[in-house]
Amino acid sequence: MPDLVNVTYAQTGRSISTNGMGMREMQARAFEARNAQYLLLKAPPASGKSRALMFLGLDKLFNQGLKKVIVAVPERSIGSSFDRTDLTTYGFFADWDFNPDYNLCTPGGESSKVTAFQNFLNDPAATILICTHSTLRFAFDAVDESVFDNVLLAIDEFHHVSADVENRLGEVLRAIMKNTTAHIIAMTGSYFRGDSVPVLQPEDEVVFSKVTYNYYEQLNGYTHLKTLGIGYHFYQGRYLSAIGEVLDTDKKTILHIPNVNAGESTKDKLKEVDTILDTVGEVMHQDTETGVIHVKRHGDGKMLKVADLVNDNPKDRDKIVGYLRQMKNVDDMDLIIALGMAKEGFDWPFCEHALTVGYRGSLTEIIQIIGRATRDSSNKTHAQFTNLIAQPDAADDQVKLSVNNMLKAITASLLMEQVLAPNFKFKTRRFDDEEHEEGTIKIRGFKEPSSLRVKAIVESDLNDLKAAILQDNKLLQALPGEFIEPEVINKVLIPKVIRTKYPELSNEEVEEIRQYVLADSAIKSGEIKQVGDKSFVRMAGKFVNIEDLHIDLIDRVNPFQKAFEVLSKSVTARLLKVIQETIDAGRIEMTDEEAVILYRDKIGPFVKSHGSEPSINATDPLERRMAEALVYLRNKKRQRASGNS
Repeated sequence: MPDLVNVTYAQTGRSISTNGMGMREMQARAFEARNAQYLLLKAPPASGKSRALMFLGLDKLFNQGLKKVIVAVPERSIGSSFDRTDLTTYGFFADWDFNPDYNLCTPGGESSKVTAFQNFLNDPAATILICTHSTLRFAFDAVDESVFDNVLLAIDEFHHVSADVENRLGEVLRAIMKNTTAHIIAMTGSYFRGDSVPVLQPEDEVVFSKVTYNYYEQLNGYTHLKTLGIGYHFYQGRYLSAIGEVLDTDKKTILHIPNVNAGESTKDKLKEVDTILDTVGEVMHQDTETGVIHVKRHGDGKMLKVADLVNDNPKDRDKIVGYLRQMKNVDDMDLIIALGMAKEGFDWPFCEHALTVGYRGSLTEIIQIIGRATRDSSNKTHAQFTNLIAQPDAADDQVKLSVNNMLKAITASLLMEQVLAPNFKFKTRRFDDEEHEEGTIKIRGFKEPSSLRVKAIVESDLNDLKAAILQDNKLLQALPGEFIEPEVINKVLIPKVIRTKYPELSNEEVEEIRQYVLADSAIKSGEIKQVGDKSFVRMAGKFVNIEDLHIDLIDRVNPFQKAFEVLSKSVTARLLKVIQETIDAGRIEMTDEEAVILYRDKIGPFVKSHGSEPSINATDPLERRMAEALVYLRNKKRQRASGNS
């Protein structure tokens, strides 16, 4: 099927060019905020967050009176991003240099690392330490909180922290902020705080200065990458039977197979890897030193290099991970097969295609996986993310789960489109207003943010809020058909989500945020055309002059319209009916007795006289109720067949 999202970038080169201090655009922006005690840096993969931290950390050591820098990363392999680095050659005042004994991202148990952590804190000559989140948690329990006074604590991949009371790293962070003079730099490539549980509570987050560098700025500023596609491919039966249809070994690919607990998994991950290798070609040999698997491709006999990161035997894993870390050339690898690895912090610039099997419930995980393919590299002008998803089957007892996964996967890609598009500002258009402001769209009847809280939400939290809206179960019901009027979605359901997420807001503030979310979503998902000196945006199937936009018009646009168009083009009428019936089944209130009476006395005669089943969209209430009875009974039959009732 065609891509649901396809974005084109201008290749300006800005995001990867450096200034006189050796800083890229994002790093320079972060450095401007260097005096903040608490700094939250949101920037996409490959934008240079690790080096930004080096610039900030060195300034705090040399110019702000801090004594030490501790960098915590989620897993050992990411620690290499913070290795000793020459910065002075490129114009900075100091190099990122430290005693290698205090790089604790090495093999070994936590007890020895906690001892090394304590030695670091007691060593007056030591200034920089690299460790994992795990080591930080254990070390925190072994030391007095006061040792973090005048220390910079930098937490990489900050979305691993959570406000959940079970999240130990979150507890550690809050204690350090509350009881010490430590400075904190939190870095994340994710735009979604948690997905269900926030990273920080609002009262904690408000003390952070925020530096945001968005995905569009990053990709638009590349020199090689021109386009990014996000698409879906549906399969029936087992995913292994469809893998050959979507795995193009002419493209450098990272293939993520499903977790063994997922419905898509065969429960034998090693056998899945073997089947994939057999689909690609004939395995010739595996290099004993590097772990690279050499495969002779079916058809033309081309030799391919494959890395297996699914095999978790430590000896085998360390070999291939070591090889992947030192790769320099485009021909060093063709295909990486992974399960839990090669997501965040994994750097393979040559990767063109991120192919993921199964629905991923975490938007954080999706954006991290997409980030594997969006490095700028001379071997590619296009990057692709493909999600291979099970097609719902009416006879399957898991049909409800399959339908829900399918709809959530599609809405996730719509959210990615919002993230990948350029940002606009919105203002009220007055009747005598002719002034043009670059990057600003003026809308008649639009309510501008009136409070600092609303301004902060639209500036920093818009994508988080859209994630909550697009994945709300009630709103998902509106996706596969026009069951809910757009104005009901926009004026009833969306405000409800906003109130749930921000219960402290007044009705006026909720309305201001609602309008901003809708305007931003409609413009970013609508096709924009330039005709002479005028701009037009496509909304609800027609082009509207941007100067004529009114909030009432935006309120009449279904935010799911594009997804519905994609669904209706990419699935059969029969499958669309299965999807609609599954959603209807969850909404219908009916007793077994009523359904049986309608089936026995009404539905048979109706089918005989009309030659078709009653329609759930009929204007006649009796016909509609008969259709609901059919959906209800079919759902009951499925449940009984699967032993669920």
